This record gives sequence, C-alpha cells and structure tokens, in this order.
Amino acid sequence: MTSIKMKKKLEVKNSGVVILGTPDTKRGGLFVAEAKKHIPFEIKRVYFINKLSKKSVPRGDHAHKTNTQVIVCLNGSFDLHLDDGTNKQTLCLDNPSEGIILGPKLWHTMKNFSNNCTIAVFASHYYDEQDYIRHYSDFLTFI
Repeated sequence: MTSIKMKKKLEVKNSGVVILGTPDTKRGGLFVAEAKKHIPFEIKRVYFINKLSKKSVPRGDHAHKTNTQVIVCLNGSFDLHLDDGTNKQTLCLDNPSEGIILGPKLWHTMKNFSNNCTIAVFASHYYDEQDYIRHYSDFLTFI
C-alpha cells in the first residue's frame, strides 16, 4: 500500500495529489479548497459520504468518461484503489489536507472505512449517469 504522506509518485494515469490550503491556527484545523487554486477545475458538484453502516461494502467501483473529481478524507480513513487499465495502486487516505485527483478513465474503488470516516468529493461536472462506466469489462473496452 502506498501512503500519500510519503510523497511517493502516483503510478496510475489520470490522477494526482492536491494539497488543500491549511492556514496555521491554534484553534484547530482549517482546510480550504478553492476552485482553480487547490482544486484544478471549476467545481460543479460537491458531495459527502459518511455514516457507512457496512464498512466492508465497497463504494465507487466505477470510472468516468469525462468527469474529473478530487476526493478527500475529512475524518477517519479509507483505502482508495486506483486502476488505469495498466497500473493499479492502493492509497490510504487519512489526512484532510491531501486529496487525490480522479481523472477520467480511472477506475476507483473505496474500501476499509474507519468507524468515523467522512469523505468529500469535488466534481468538475454535474451528475450525469451517461458519464459513468459501471462495469469493469466496459471500462477496459473504453480505455
């Protein structure tokens, strides 16, 4: 498993690391995600995942044709499995100041959620079911 804390280069295509603005404060953490500054696109959609009652059930398990997202673990931790059709990599996300860019044509699955896990996702496009690739065999054909 590769930890993004190690600053190791991501091995999968269509991905990257973002560092959210984290002003130094003695009153607690303050994390800033500004479009085209910290998030490398205009944000059209934001959603949160929490209260995962079945921690062993994967989330995600799809790719997008055109949508780009940044995924951040706001609280707790989870494993993010990435697959570009050639390279596969697993990251443990547990730092709210770091996010992973999920570009188009990148299969992603989230697993192993901690009890208090909260995830935020910033998306470049509005929800469009036609943009989703939901079957891995279709993903391999698409790429």
